[in-house]
Amino acid sequence: MLNMVRKFPLGRVVGTPGCLQAVPKHEILLALRWHISGNWDEISEEDKESNKQALKDVERLLSAYRAASGVRFWIITEADRNVTTLLLPEE
Repeated sequence: MLNMVRKFPLGRVVGTPGCLQAVPKHEILLALRWHISGNWDEISEEDKESNKQALKDVERLLSAYRAASGVRFWIITEADRNVTTLLLPEE
């Protein structure tokens, strides 16, 4: 497996009950690895550019992923890097 470069700290990782029930733990862990390596996955090019700038300016970061079951979920790391939240888009 490729060694991923961690671009920022996650802080405390929390998830909404809906997300934690809908997405298997191993898929959450994989998505977190992608998130900290800068693989934002299913977000627009504009949002990807915003994330690149947010890495420089220490702002909020957003990634969007789709579980194998088709469930979409987001990962948001706050600007202060103290908390990363997993949630469903409708939450």
